[in-house]
Amino acid sequence: MADESPMPTKAPVPPPVASRNGVVFGVNEMRLTAWQWLVTFALLVVIVLLTPRIWKHVERFDTGPDYRLPYALSKDYWLYERRLERITDPAAVVVLGDSVVWGEYVLPNGTLPHFLNRETGQSGRFVNGGVNGLFPLALEGLVRYFGAPLQHRHILLQCNLLWLTSPKADLSVRKEEPFNHSRLVPQFFPRIPCYRADANERLSAVIEREVPFVAWVGHLQSAYFSERSILGWTLADDGGDPPRYPNCYRSPLSQITFRVPAAPADDPQRGPQRARHKAWFANGSGPAHFEWVPLEASLQWRAFQRLVELLCQRDDDVLVVLGPFNEHMIAADNRPAYRQLRDGVVAWLAQNNVPCVAPEALPSALYADASHPLTDGYALLAQRLNGDPQFQKWLADR
Repeated sequence: MADESPMPTKAPVPPPVASRNGVVFGVNEMRLTAWQWLVTFALLVVIVLLTPRIWKHVERFDTGPDYRLPYALSKDYWLYERRLERITDPAAVVVLGDSVVWGEYVLPNGTLPHFLNRETGQSGRFVNGGVNGLFPLALEGLVRYFGAPLQHRHILLQCNLLWLTSPKADLSVRKEEPFNHSRLVPQFFPRIPCYRADANERLSAVIEREVPFVAWVGHLQSAYFSERSILGWTLADDGGDPPRYPNCYRSPLSQITFRVPAAPADDPQRGPQRARHKAWFANGSGPAHFEWVPLEASLQWRAFQRLVELLCQRDDDVLVVLGPFNEHMIAADNRPAYRQLRDGVVAWLAQNNVPCVAPEALPSALYADASHPLTDGYALLAQRLNGDPQFQKWLADR
C-alpha cells in the first residue's frame, strides 16, 4: 500500500509589519528611535573629534637632533603639524622651504639647519621645517591648513627661483602635468591650468584639510600601509609574474605598531658616500637655457607672496633667504633674465618690510643640480648666512 502519511507543512510566515506611514518592514528589520539616532550621532562626533587627539598620546614619535620628516612620509601632513606642535622653545627658528631645506642629497646632519646650529653654537635652535617635493603653491597650502602652530614664531623662509625656470615648473602650462603634493595646492581658485583632477579628488582634498580625523586617516595610510587604504593594502600584489598577494590573509591591525617609522639610519640615496652625492657637472652637463617665467605672470611667485603675507598676519617674524640657485648652470646670455627676477623678489620684500638675505652663489663644485647644494655647500652657505649683517641683526633683535 502507498504511504498515506500526511505531508509536512511549512511554518506559517508572519505577516510583514507596517509602520504608521504605511512603509512595510521585514520581520528582522531594526529601527532606531529618534533618541537612539541622537546617541549614535553623538558617539560618532566624539570618535571623530577625540581619536586624533588621543592618538598623539598613544603613538610614539621620536624627534631627536636634526630631525626631518622621513622621505617616505613626505605626504603625511598630519604628522608634519604634529612635528610643529612639538617645538616648544620660543627662541627656536623654523626653517621653511622645499627639498633644498630638507636636504635632497645629504643626510640629516648635512642640511642647512644643522650647519646653522653649528655656526651659531646653539644646538637645536634651527629646526628643519622643509618637506621633500614642495614648491610655493604647495608650501602655502601646507602652512595655511597644517601649520597652525606657526604663530608668533621665528621663520627662516627659503625662496627658490627654481620654480620659475619654466611654465611647467611654474604649473602655468596648459597641458596636464602630474606633480607632487597636489592635495595641498588650491583646488578651485586660483585655477592651476595643468591640474586636471576631478571634482571627487578636489573635494576629498578640501575635506582632508578641514577635518582632522580625515587627515589622521591619511597618517595611518602613510605610516603603516605604504600610502594605501586598508583595502588597497590588502589587495596589493608583490609585482611578480604570476603575482602574489602577501597581505590578503594578514590582519591590518598587525601593521599598526603605534610608533612613527623613522628614516633609515643608512640612507641608500643620500650622503657623501652615495653615487648621487656629486657635482652637477660630473656627468658632463653644461650650462642650460631656462624659460624664465616673469614675476607678474607666475603662479608660484604669487603663492610665495601670499605665504609671506599669511605668516606676517600670524605675527611670525620672517627672514627670507633667496637661493641658493646654481648660477653656474645658467647660460651666460640667460643670466640677465635670472638677475631681473632676483632683483624683483628683493624689491618686493623690501617694499613690504620683510628682511631678506641674498647670498652669493656657491662654488660650482658644491652644487648637485640647479638648486641643491652638497654637504660642503650647505656648510659654506650656513657660514655665509651667519656672517651676513642682516642675518645677525635679525637674530639679535629676536
